Amino acid sequence: MAYFSYDNKKIYYQEIGNGKPLIFLHGNTASSAMFLEIINHYTDIFKVILIDFLGHGKSERLKVFPTDLWFDEAMQVIAFLKEQQYEKVNIIGSSGGALVAINVALEAPELVSKIVADSFEGEVPLKEFTTNITTDRELSKKNDAMRSFYQYMQGEDWESVVDNDTLAIIQHEKNIGKFFHRNLQDLIPDILMTGSKKDEFFVNVSSEYLENVYRKMLKKIGHGRMYLFDFGGHPAMLTNAKKFANLVKEFLK
Repeated sequence: MAYFSYDNKKIYYQEIGNGKPLIFLHGNTASSAMFLEIINHYTDIFKVILIDFLGHGKSERLKVFPTDLWFDEAMQVIAFLKEQQYEKVNIIGSSGGALVAINVALEAPELVSKIVADSFEGEVPLKEFTTNITTDRELSKKNDAMRSFYQYMQGEDWESVVDNDTLAIIQHEKNIGKFFHRNLQDLIPDILMTGSKKDEFFVNVSSEYLENVYRKMLKKIGHGRMYLFDFGGHPAMLTNAKKFANLVKEFLK
């Protein structure tokens, strides 16, 4: 297993295939293991790079997650790219990983070619999610399917990872309240925003939630595009795996 050092802690990464580097960034409570069943759609033309953010998967654990979680994770990615001397890489971020991908592109545009931001809530935390997160997470820990997911992603200490993530989300919404340090107008790399119209995280808020949020963001950015699948859940890149891969390959060509 390969590791690189960030803030004197070990971060796990894996490189699979050959070609132009394509980094996959996982979402909250997940790890790079979430991508293992779909990377075969990409390794024919890309060198796929998987990373476990600090405190997740096979990376070193943290007692407490940073409050500015998605920005700190972006700093981890930037440190990795610089250490490995990668330039102009493509990035796919899923859910919380999409927030990280956008932060990487805003903070270090010289390192990024294009980004795909999939199934994410927008520029600011979604109140309907953060208000109920403590209750929802406690219920999820009692759900057999979710327990299996957490354990597969994190290992035996999955519960502490989930609790750390829950606390970070609460503290971020209370003390920071926005995902990006720079204005979206400063985003240079080309961007594709994706999602599913049936995404269970957003459909109860509004059937057009993602479309409205993405449209507003793209207007600020001044370039880029969106694509929403008619069917599938959260995230779209897994529930529409083959069609998503074809869409991404066309975008990254």
